[in-house]
Amino acid sequence: MSRTPESPAPGEQSGTQPGTTRIVAGETGKPKRRRTLEIALAAGLVLLIGAGAAMASTLSRSQETAPAAAADSGPAAELRLGYFGNITHAPALVGVSKGFFAKDLGATKLTTQTFNAGPAAIEALNAGAIDATYIGPNPAINSYVKSNGQSISIIAGAASGGAQLVVRPGINSAADLKGKTLASPQLGGTQDVALRAWLGKQGFKTSTDGSGDVAINPTENAQTLKLFQDGKLDGAWLPEPWASRLVLQAGAKVLVDEKDLWEKGEFVTTVLIVNKKFAAEHPATVQALLKGHVESVDWLNAAPAAEKAAVLNSGLKAAAGKALPADVIDRSLKNIVFTVDPLAGTYKKLLQDGVDAGTTKQADINGIFDLTALNSVLGESAAGKKISAEGLGKD
Repeated sequence: MSRTPESPAPGEQSGTQPGTTRIVAGETGKPKRRRTLEIALAAGLVLLIGAGAAMASTLSRSQETAPAAAADSGPAAELRLGYFGNITHAPALVGVSKGFFAKDLGATKLTTQTFNAGPAAIEALNAGAIDATYIGPNPAINSYVKSNGQSISIIAGAASGGAQLVVRPGINSAADLKGKTLASPQLGGTQDVALRAWLGKQGFKTSTDGSGDVAINPTENAQTLKLFQDGKLDGAWLPEPWASRLVLQAGAKVLVDEKDLWEKGEFVTTVLIVNKKFAAEHPATVQALLKGHVESVDWLNAAPAAEKAAVLNSGLKAAAGKALPADVIDRSLKNIVFTVDPLAGTYKKLLQDGVDAGTTKQADINGIFDLTALNSVLGESAAGKKISAEGLGKD
């Protein structure tokens, strides 16, 4: 059955998606304003009235498409944060496990919700079930495009690297994939887009309904592992630790390491985004969240390997219900760079990949970044370096 890029993946546990309300990015649920102009003036004023009516119509349309300006309401009583039980979301795992977020949020209560993939997290954000989330770049772009720039802002990077296409032994080239069945975490997610775009460049046709030269079945990560072990999948494009789990626990091999497809091997895997209305109403809370985020990234880049593995396993057990073997964590971490830089210079290509994959439309994404709070936090330290939005927003 054909699904939209923001609908749940097959097999995704219902417990990972808060609430049941589906709200498409950009829809506020409020009735549009209507204005009736009553004209009862003399004929000599017709032109003036016409000009006034045109202006009123323009203002009315502007009010319908732009959100009401939100006033700073001070720190929020609660921050609802989403993230995935993935190593690529390690800054979230560390921030929660080590208490960085709770410390910096102060009196603001922190609640968390875990997801399997980006489109489900975006749906929760748009439905008002969470206020901010760690997520891959493509679902963030898709939400921004669908809402005409009104839904979210990317406020920081979190991770670069850590995504691979892993396949069965015997599949040695792209040509060997014809007629095969591959998985991705969720339709419209970052790895799903990467897989579809890459297959297109190899000359294969794919479809969001699963048909085409190569069948793509968006599947919850834990089920992908089992289906691969059972011989029902030929491969999958996955983030860490799932790529490593298929290699080390199911005998898969790497056909494509995504870093080899990007200049200097740098591509964004995880960013931190926030609901625009929440950010406007509670800027101090967003800044506090970013303080915890920066602390988490700094800790990940400085902690001894054994301590890092222990903290991550604690976070993974809380988020996904199970710790990981040491070799899986070690292999995963070798593939990832943790950074607060969202690598804004890569987003035009990411958008084009989504267009090529059929999961988003061509659009202007200028304004998708608001890095002002991040740069303010970084500026508080002597080593702080300003992060650039590369002309796609505020920095």
